[in-house]
Amino acid sequence: MPAGLARANLNRVAIVGASSLRGKELKLVLEDRNFPASEIILLDESVMAGTLTEAGGEPTFIRELAEDSFDGVRFAFFAGTAFDTERNWAAAQRAGATVIDLTGGVAASGRATLWIPSLNAVLARRPGSGANGSALAVPYYSPPTPVIVACTLSAALGKFEPGRIAAVLFPPVSERDQPGIEELESQTTNLLSFRPVSKIIFDEQVAFNLLSAYGGESKPSMETVRQGIVRDVNTYLSGRAPVPALQLVQAPVFYGYAFTAFAEFKSVLPPEQLASAFADLGVKVDAAGEAGPTNISIAGESEIHLGPMAPDPSVPEGQWFWGVADNLRLAATNAVRIAEELVAESLLA
Repeated sequence: MPAGLARANLNRVAIVGASSLRGKELKLVLEDRNFPASEIILLDESVMAGTLTEAGGEPTFIRELAEDSFDGVRFAFFAGTAFDTERNWAAAQRAGATVIDLTGGVAASGRATLWIPSLNAVLARRPGSGANGSALAVPYYSPPTPVIVACTLSAALGKFEPGRIAAVLFPPVSERDQPGIEELESQTTNLLSFRPVSKIIFDEQVAFNLLSAYGGESKPSMETVRQGIVRDVNTYLSGRAPVPALQLVQAPVFYGYAFTAFAEFKSVLPPEQLASAFADLGVKVDAAGEAGPTNISIAGESEIHLGPMAPDPSVPEGQWFWGVADNLRLAATNAVRIAEELVAESLLA
């Protein structure tokens, strides 16, 4: 066996938050992409420990987080809650694992490198600072789908020097994990049966509704979510690409992160030129006359999917964009791509 392949097969992987929607999707992506993992260890809080599941086609159990959970682990993915990440990521790092955080728990400390590998060609990875000069591996932050979407819009359009890019993002309830799914299901059923609806997660009626803000008891608030997205987008794009204006509207859908965006340029640009810029970054773009993507049509896709470009009838230099991404699959794929890039770099070292 070649030495490089032997080293690749030593990639022991741990997923913290394995019972979450992100954790489950992450495991599927690792398997679907044939990531060279010698073992996938599923970890979670004590209430979920002992749950029977499978990994790599073999039955396995979700293990409870313990002091030795990260022994011999090469990559530790944190996909559960930011709270769990904050409590455990340093232990994974001390054990020698490279931390890849999908929750923002490490990013909140300012000690993680935000990375979107699909944009490497135009926005190279920034130098890592998370190890603070020590021999410990730099932790990486794999951002959520809205951050990937907003950064991809700016990265693709930046070379055309737009005067402004603005986007409205439509998060699905699965961004709040399984409790968000269950609340929309419950509200929909109860409304159709003329019964009172529960509002534990959003503190508002989400079913058959659009929300510009959550109820006062909802934590986090929509504005807090928006500020987090804006912070991450600014961190990644600052000084390298135009920063878009962003707004959120909660949609009554289970999965699929839809968005609409507007960009105004100095002159009229051919739609084909814009489409090519997106395609170069791995974005699927529909041709003129096609119906365009929907939350249903993009299920299971690992890429952002854009509909046909549409000029504004009143602003000839302006272009409208409509797109959708599978929020769980896109976020998980980005995290796995980070690990793939690091494995490739280690094989070249």
